Amino acid sequence: MASSPLLLCVLLLCSYCLIALGGNERGFVVVPTSTSSPSNPAACSPAPLVTSDPNRASMPLAHRHGPCAPASVAATNRPSRAEMLRRDRARRNHILRKVSGRRITLSDVGVSIPTSLGAAVDSLQYVVTLGFGTPAVSQVLLIDTGSDLSWVQCQPCNSSTCYPQKDPVFDPSASSSYAPIPCDSKACRDLDPDTYANGCTNSSGTSLCQYGIQYGNGDITVGVYSTETLTLSTQVSVKNFSFGCGLVQRGTFDLFDGLLGLGGEPESLVSQTAETYGGAFSYCLPAGNSTTGFLALGAPSNNTAGFLFTPLHSVPKEPTFYLVNLTGISVGGTQLDIQPTVFSGGMIIDSGTVVTVLPETAYSALRTAFRSAMSAYPLLPPNNDEDLDTCYNFTGNSNVTLPTVALTYDGGVTIDLDVPSGVLLDGCLAFVPGPPDGNTGIIGNVNQRTFEVLYDSGRGHVGFRPGAC
Repeated sequence: MASSPLLLCVLLLCSYCLIALGGNERGFVVVPTSTSSPSNPAACSPAPLVTSDPNRASMPLAHRHGPCAPASVAATNRPSRAEMLRRDRARRNHILRKVSGRRITLSDVGVSIPTSLGAAVDSLQYVVTLGFGTPAVSQVLLIDTGSDLSWVQCQPCNSSTCYPQKDPVFDPSASSSYAPIPCDSKACRDLDPDTYANGCTNSSGTSLCQYGIQYGNGDITVGVYSTETLTLSTQVSVKNFSFGCGLVQRGTFDLFDGLLGLGGEPESLVSQTAETYGGAFSYCLPAGNSTTGFLALGAPSNNTAGFLFTPLHSVPKEPTFYLVNLTGISVGGTQLDIQPTVFSGGMIIDSGTVVTVLPETAYSALRTAFRSAMSAYPLLPPNNDEDLDTCYNFTGNSNVTLPTVALTYDGGVTIDLDVPSGVLLDGCLAFVPGPPDGNTGIIGNVNQRTFEVLYDSGRGHVGFRPGAC
């Protein structure tokens, strides 16, 4: 008696059955192993910018450890995966402590600074190049939706007060548009007293406004709160941009020139340009290190085709962060059985966190379903130095068949993550278990790869446009 197609499929692994029978073919994707576990590429393939819309300002964005990054920050000492995940864990824990209202305790670093602090800088991965001053001097800045106040290192700086950077340190005395903010000014009084304000400092008999930030890993920056012309592109500049002119930096800073804050507080670039760009910005993080993405200010003026929108919420007492509501997860085209209350704490969407943090029950369901769908491939033993517990050995396979992973947000918006770049990190499932059910989690940047993620506080929503870079 001849075997039926169904009987033959029983003898095969489940992922290949779905493809052979033409069942849920959309639930699995065949990819070369070179893309599921990419090596460090040697050449950069720049992608086009997002738009020629005159109501938006767009600039290239690159991974700081890839060939598309400016030579001044392309560090040769790229951290190992274990070190990257250690830094990422510190950032995740810091953010989750802040939004939970738990007290953050830090060691004394010998400099007086505020006690409500930012997330770790050493975990940030993406950079843009902007111009400071008149004439404009190029500065390579890390982007961070978890920070508000932007800063660069400033002269007079020496090896005892600042960290090494390959670009020339910004010299405010060479800029015709630089102005320090007086200590008795409204701008200084408006600086967040719980986060950035740090008293006054005297310079040549003048009392100037001083800022100070200590990040979650203990890094610090202290200097003069100032205004300057910020050049975003050859056609677009922001006059009287408030930023920190950093005179003392200590910690694990590495080659970059400063930080660009994209959070929701008044000190951020987004808030300072709200009259022009409506409090909206977007970015696209590329699939790998060998191509570029973009950062853009403003929302599309007429055409939002291709975007899927979900409501944007604020975090009580922590307006820096952007919150969305996750309602479900699918693996291989099948919705997981997760009660809505599991996600009731919402999810912070963050450019600086690498892997996604899910409530415990949600992570357990995802891991079980993903491992089942990946049963054709050897599961690597756990590494005690890393958080990722679902990693695969693809040796000997020219192609691998991966299940799709989709996230569903409030409003029924379902986002199919890019495969493999939005699902795997060096062959590992890019999710980790986090807080108990009902608490806040984090959407990391791996899940955001290749999407244009549009944060539009003016319209109260976040948009996702797939295949944007």
